[in-house]
Amino acid sequence: MKRFRATIIAICLILAWLGFADLNLLLRNPNPTDISITDLESTGAPREWLTVHDGYQDLTQAINMSGTMEVGSYLVPLKQSQDDQHINIWFETRDPQIVDILNTYYFLLETKAQQQHFFQENQQFFSAQREITGMTVANLVADSNRKKLSQLLQHMDIPQSENTIFISEGKKPAIWRGIFFMTIAIIGLIKVYLSSKTTS
Repeated sequence: MKRFRATIIAICLILAWLGFADLNLLLRNPNPTDISITDLESTGAPREWLTVHDGYQDLTQAINMSGTMEVGSYLVPLKQSQDDQHINIWFETRDPQIVDILNTYYFLLETKAQQQHFFQENQQFFSAQREITGMTVANLVADSNRKKLSQLLQHMDIPQSENTIFISEGKKPAIWRGIFFMTIAIIGLIKVYLSSKTTS
């Protein structure tokens, strides 16, 4: 019985920690912080939830996240200018327009000539200016994801620095998850306490 209570307490404490982390993240990020790509690269991310402006997407260097033809997301460089060779910011996107144009370019066109013609027709979009709103690394799960993204770049022989920033476009702080975790943790601890009182 004591071992069972210890297990429940451990689970409740983990849920409480996860809930606290979510709520703390939400309190730090009530709204996305607006920042230019220049300031983001020079000073780093001031918050986890950002809106990055003045950047240019480079779809010619986008990376297939799945490694198969059934692609739902891409990792795309965000640069200070269209001609900038330095890449320090990448954003993970599921934007239907980007996914559709890249899937067409890489998987549906059979010849280099067709790809070249398609690229010329869509060149403006391939290097369009883009405002990104999303989340950077914020917790252990996100940090694990960051390591996977770094390993993906290494596998593709793409140079990166320690300050490389990954942004998950469209992601925002969870509102109810932290409250749910904290509530379950508190209820669990109360039940364990009451159970121990009745059996003592």
